[in-house]
Amino acid sequence: MQDLKVTLIQTELYWESPIANLAMLEEKIAQIEEETDLIVLPEMFSTAFSMNTTLAEPMNLTTCKWMRQQAAQTKAVILGSVMIREGDKVFNRMIWMQPDGQFQTYDKRHLFRMGNEHSHYEGGNKRLIATLKGWKICPLICYDLRFPVWSRNVAQEYDVLIYVANWPAARVHPWKSLLVARAIENQSYVVGVNRVGKDGNDYAFSGDSAVLNFKGEYLFEKSNEEAIVTITLSKENLNTFRTQFPAYLDADKFEILD
Repeated sequence: MQDLKVTLIQTELYWESPIANLAMLEEKIAQIEEETDLIVLPEMFSTAFSMNTTLAEPMNLTTCKWMRQQAAQTKAVILGSVMIREGDKVFNRMIWMQPDGQFQTYDKRHLFRMGNEHSHYEGGNKRLIATLKGWKICPLICYDLRFPVWSRNVAQEYDVLIYVANWPAARVHPWKSLLVARAIENQSYVVGVNRVGKDGNDYAFSGDSAVLNFKGEYLFEKSNEEAIVTITLSKENLNTFRTQFPAYLDADKFEILD
């Protein structure tokens, strides 16, 4: 039962400027002071949360190649979402990039209607459960946090639930409350990585990136400033708690209708 080291990068983002963001994030990744297994970046880390889909790239172009390079150099998985174009469709796509260059993806299912995201992007219909050092990890994106059925940990499918976000400070109470709720109801570690600063639409972001354990207790939280932090998650503690309090055995059965 190996521990898992997860590094959160809470940062400001340059508006619609992939070159500037990749250069800035490369510097921050180089500042990580200890070995880590997984580096988590915010939602749309190369552009910020923009509806300007002319910035979307095909897979395996600049941003994907950058992620592959960073994963190889750090020997850690790099995780974050970017604009990706496939034919005439654009996705807010999570990329799980491994040090060996192999990758998996998840397309954001719940598109933020109030920001008109649903008019510019296609929604996904399949979750990703990735494996790392014997841990099962489910990465989701921002607005997905508000939908507990999609996030539900059915039959202990995952051990860690991760949300990357551009979640405005005006709605920080739901962000904090729902991260706690997702941890408790799913008996899982929860990691939330949000940005700070202001975007090109003048929305302010307070970060409030956090790591919570399977009881909904905070292991880390940081507000209103940039941060690079590595947190160690204990698989032994998780397994012990699930054995002693197996609420998941009484979970309701359900299916999601598309």
